[in-house]
Formats: sequence, structure tokens, C-alpha cells
Amino acid sequence: MTSDPSSPDPAASASGAVTAFLGHRRIGRGSRAAVARAARRVLGSPAAASAPLLVFDDASGALVELDLPPSASDAATATAAPRGGEAAPPPPPGRPRLGVVAREVTLLPQHWEWLALQPGGASVALRKLVHEARRNLAGRGAVRAAQERCYQFLRAIAGDLPGYEEALRALFRGDLAAFDAATAGWPDDVLAHGRALADGAFGTPPG
Repeated sequence: MTSDPSSPDPAASASGAVTAFLGHRRIGRGSRAAVARAARRVLGSPAAASAPLLVFDDASGALVELDLPPSASDAATATAAPRGGEAAPPPPPGRPRLGVVAREVTLLPQHWEWLALQPGGASVALRKLVHEARRNLAGRGAVRAAQERCYQFLRAIAGDLPGYEEALRALFRGDLAAFDAATAGWPDDVLAHGRALADGAFGTPPG
């Protein structure tokens, strides 16, 4: 998938960015305060009378509530950090203690024989196996997270669009070609945001 400067990105998501739609038209993306101001500007338009305002969290794709203050200054006040709380104590100085934890591992004789033949011996081989397993699990978890993120968005905004059911089946099947075919003709803003949220759901393209 190609990058879109108006699409959610990991850095923005980590900071709590949201994206707002009026019906199927995207009207703002960024911090809650900035999106609230954008929403306030369009809510008085004739289109707002017949189209719902939907706001989505960029990190999860889920619907979120958005406070709509009457002015920009009120928006800044509403999103400011509350006063009166004590600051968290600073971390203690020095580096964290790092080291190897020794624990019992029970294996069959043939397993020990195989490990003993690996470069570096049993301990090094076991650490490599654990590292590889964690990396594979993390990759599968990232795919599932992208699928869920896109699903949360689509089920809230695209349920009335043609090809919706086919698009969901293709999404969870990891079939990009079928997903593109099912969503062809969808409103540009919905399609662009849905594809951005689905980044990673279809695996890594070759090359």
C-alpha cells in the first residue's frame, strides 16, 4: 500500500490522534482538540443535518467520543492536563540490572544431543530458538491487530456500502486483491482511511 500524508501513522497514533468523518467525508485528523475545532466548523453546515459525525481512534480504529467545546480556547482548556496531581517520582539513577536467569529445562535425550551439536552449545541454541519463536508470534500478532483495526472502522462507517461483507471476508482472509475488488467504488475518504488502517493486514509484499 502507498503512504498517504493524510492517513494515520504510528507516531500520530501513539500520541492519541483521531480522525473525524461527517458521513463518508473526512473532515479532520490530528489531536482531539484540533479535530474538535474542525468538527465545530462544519457542524453548522446543511450537510451536517443529514450525516452523522463519527470520530475514530487512529491506533485502534474504534469509535471514540469527542468533546465539542464552543471555542478554540475552551478546547485547549478541556484537553489540558488536570492540575493538583503530584508528579511521578523520577526513576532511580543507574542502569537496570541485566543478566542471565538460570532455570531448569527438561528435554528428551535426543533434544540434548541436537542442542549440543549447535554452534555455541545448548544455551546459545535455545536462546536463538526462543528469539525466532517470539519474532514469528509478533508478526502474526501484528497482522491480527491490523485486521481488527480496519474492521472496527469499517463496521462503523461502511456497513451500508456495496461489497461490505465481501470486504470483511477478504480482510480476515488476507486477500488484498479481493479486498480491493470489494471496495471499488467506495467513497474516496472511507477507502483511503480503511486501507491505511489495514496496513500490515495483508502481509508484506514481495521485493
